[in-house]
Amino acid sequence: MTPSVPDLNPPTRLLCGSGPTNPDPRVLRAMAAPVLGQFDPAFTAIMTEVMDLGRQVFRSRNPRTFPISGTGRAGMEAAIASLVEPGDRVLVANCGRFGDLFVDLAKRYGAQVNQVTAEWGQIIDPAQIEDALRRTPAKIVALVHGETSTGMLQPMMEEIGRICRQHDALLVVDAVVTLGGIPVNVDAWGVDLGSAGTQKCVGCPSGMAPLTYNARAEQAIVSRKTPIISNYFDLAQLQRYWSPERLNHHTLPTSMTYGLREALRLIVEEGLEARWARHQRVGEALKRGLEAMGIQLFGDSAHRLPMITAMMIPEGVPDEAGRARLLEEFGIEVATAFGPLRGRIWRIGTMGYNAELSTVLRVLTALESVLRSFGARVASGAGVEEARRIYGRAAS
Repeated sequence: MTPSVPDLNPPTRLLCGSGPTNPDPRVLRAMAAPVLGQFDPAFTAIMTEVMDLGRQVFRSRNPRTFPISGTGRAGMEAAIASLVEPGDRVLVANCGRFGDLFVDLAKRYGAQVNQVTAEWGQIIDPAQIEDALRRTPAKIVALVHGETSTGMLQPMMEEIGRICRQHDALLVVDAVVTLGGIPVNVDAWGVDLGSAGTQKCVGCPSGMAPLTYNARAEQAIVSRKTPIISNYFDLAQLQRYWSPERLNHHTLPTSMTYGLREALRLIVEEGLEARWARHQRVGEALKRGLEAMGIQLFGDSAHRLPMITAMMIPEGVPDEAGRARLLEEFGIEVATAFGPLRGRIWRIGTMGYNAELSTVLRVLTALESVLRSFGARVASGAGVEEARRIYGRAAS
C-alpha cells in the first residue's frame, strides 16, 4: 500500500540569500487569482500591462519589452541565442560567475569569444573594453551590471554604452539583481538588450525573465543569415507572441504573469527613486552594522551592490555549519559563494520586500549569536546599534 503524502507545509524562512527573496504578500495573492486562457482578452490585456510596466521599470521606450518564461538565466540565454550566429565575435566583460555564464552561453551558440577580465571582487574598467574592441571588433559586448557572485556593481554604464556604439557593437546587459533595486537606465545608457529576473529586487518568485531590446538588436535578430538554434528562446517568434499578432509560441505561465504584473505595479507605485533609496539605505545599514561587529566586507569598497552584501566568514566559523545554524535556529537563509570564494564569504541579500530595517536587525542579531557559538569574536550589540544609527541618519 502506498504511504500517504501529507499536505504541503513548507517552513517560513526569512530569505536573505542571493535570491529568491520573500515576495510581497500582494504578489502572492495575485498569483492565486483564477487562471485564464492565454488568448482570453482579459489575459492579453494583462500581458499589455506587463509590457507597459516593464518599460517604466527598465526606463525604456522599447516596444520589445516583455518577459521570457523562465528564470533570469533564460533571459540571458534568449539574448545570446537570438543575437549570436556561428562565428560571430562576442566580447565578455568578466569578473565573476555570471560573466563566466555569458562566456559559456556564447561558446555554446558558436561564437568566437574574447574576454576582458578583472579579479573577483573588482570591476571592469571601460578602457579595457575600448582597447579590446579596437584590437578585435565584436558584434556583441556582454556584461553583468550587478555581479551577484561577488556583490559588485559595474559602474560607468553610460561610458560603456558610448564605447559600444562607437565600435558598432551591441551592448547586452544582465540586470538580474539590479532591476528594481538601483537605477537601470536602458535607453540613457545605450543598452541594446537588457534582461533581468523576477526573484531578486523585482520581488516575485523565480520563473520569469523581464527583457527589453531596441531597434538595433531587433534588426540583428530578424536579419540573421542562419536560423535561431533554440525554438524556445527565439526572440523573433516571442516578440510576435507579445504583439497584437499573438503568435501561438508557447503557453504562458498564467499565475507567474499575474505575479510579475503585481510586482512591477508595486515598484511603479512606490516610485523608482524611492525604491532605489530604500535599497541603498538598508544595504548601507547592514554593511556598517557588520563592520561595527568586527566583520570584514569583501571586494572593492567603492563599487559594492547595496542589495547584496558579501561578508568575509570569520576564522574558525565553518561555512555550511554556520549557515545551517542560522537556518535552524533563526529561520534565516544566507548564501554561500562560488569558485574561488566558496568557504570564504557569505552573501546577504536585502532585496525587494525584505529591504527593510527590520530585516537588517534580525540578520545582525542572529549572526552575532551564531558567530559567537563558533568562537568568533564579535562586538556585542554593536551591529544592531550602528545599523539603527546609519538607517536613521539616511532617512532624515
